[in-house]
Amino acid sequence: MNRNLASRLVVAAILTMLSACTTINVVSDGDDSNLMLRGNDPVAYHMLNKATRGDPRIRAQHDGATYRFINEEHRRQFLASPQRYVPAYGGFCASGAPYALKANIGADTFKIVEGRLYLFGGARSRRHWEMDQEKNIRLGDWYWENETRERPFRLQNWYRYVIRVPHYRTDAELEAEWQRRHGKKPWRQGASRLTVQPLPVNV
Repeated sequence: MNRNLASRLVVAAILTMLSACTTINVVSDGDDSNLMLRGNDPVAYHMLNKATRGDPRIRAQHDGATYRFINEEHRRQFLASPQRYVPAYGGFCASGAPYALKANIGADTFKIVEGRLYLFGGARSRRHWEMDQEKNIRLGDWYWENETRERPFRLQNWYRYVIRVPHYRTDAELEAEWQRRHGKKPWRQGASRLTVQPLPVNV
């Protein structure tokens, strides 16, 4: 086998592996192979303002994903208006959406904006996103509709880590900006802290 053919086969195998991933952020748990929100109740985010684990016995299907609920009333509300409760960007991290990334995250850190559920990988990614919330929603929606929605997440992330969007910013850059906006200097790892004691006042 010549080198060019071998290289093409390797690339084809990698692309096949990447394209085999899902287009939404789901996990497998028990009888549910496409479980959304890590099993959290989508209605509870809105009604209870917290991430609440659903009952595996109370569930519903929507757009190829399974949702669990804490009670039958929440299931009824969801089925009556599912688009009101499904997470933005297929359940992937909202802070990655403006960069056309589909970050596979948990479902416990969230924010509801104008009745829409946004998920985050953690408190830091949420506060970075909140710095330019309206702009990030606008960009995230545009990329979701025009690029990311139907692409498997690993393939999409591979593509956008190689060819980054023009406005891409690293976590470190975003954290430094957040610190500047809040009147704090970004702390460099490894730097030593200096404690200045007040001078004594002579009475």
